[in-house]
Amino acid sequence: MSRPTPLPRDAFRAFVPLQTRWADNDEYGHMNNATYMSLFDTALSLWQLQNGLAIRGPEALRFLVVENGCHYFEEIGFPDQLEAGLRLGHLGNSSYRMDIGLFRNGAPTPAAQGFFAQVLVDQSSKPTPIPDAPRTILSTLL
Repeated sequence: MSRPTPLPRDAFRAFVPLQTRWADNDEYGHMNNATYMSLFDTALSLWQLQNGLAIRGPEALRFLVVENGCHYFEEIGFPDQLEAGLRLGHLGNSSYRMDIGLFRNGAPTPAAQGFFAQVLVDQSSKPTPIPDAPRTILSTLL
């Protein structure tokens, strides 16, 4: 399996500051693997809220994660200051892929880089086209 090269900071279009917590560390003194996905999810959710995309309530669109992943390049742990860089890797008819890099303490390349692929579904969980307004907002990260 080939190892991907981390993307540089300027490949990302938006940044969300995140703080590691003492509880994020595992027995080895670095961040627990499950915490990476939680940070990716938090960064994406904060960006959505900051850009007018409701994530809860009757006006929220129902995006389901259908695939995710993470590549680790260097250790992260408390008390590292993080910036989550976001960029849109793909925008389809009913789906998108958000690439997320975790930059620790102002570094030029991410310590970890992951993604979420999400599909918009209707009330019966069938894929449905992304409406124009959220599509335009998501496109700002292309």
